Amino acid sequence: MEGERPNIKKWIVFYPIYINSKKTLPEGRRISASKACENPTCIEIADSCTYLKLTCIIEADKAYPRDFMQRGRVRVQLKREDGTVINPSIPSRKELMLRVAELVPRHHGRTKKQEQVPAGTTSNAGSGKPGKGGRKKK
Repeated sequence: MEGERPNIKKWIVFYPIYINSKKTLPEGRRISASKACENPTCIEIADSCTYLKLTCIIEADKAYPRDFMQRGRVRVQLKREDGTVINPSIPSRKELMLRVAELVPRHHGRTKKQEQVPAGTTSNAGSGKPGKGGRKKK
């Protein structure tokens, strides 16, 4: 276990903002908005990394420096101690962000939410959305 701790420091840091299509580049998004996904969570990112056969750890107590209200980040091991890539199809952090952004919308927790939301939106939230949009414009 002692040998594992220094390794974590060398793992890349992955904040959910990096792939959030709702954020702008100055706010911290790192990939194009067309390839990003809406409001990803640390859990969805970690599950996607595990799916890609990469070791990762969620650090829930950490905050994004540009927006301290954004809590949580994921540390991902892209390379071994000797510098070799763990998953040859993901050689860089940019490629990891693009792959995770593709996987998050298909995340099992997210697909369940989407199936439940449309049933409720037909009566309650459907009538509430125009009111919310109106308030934002004013």
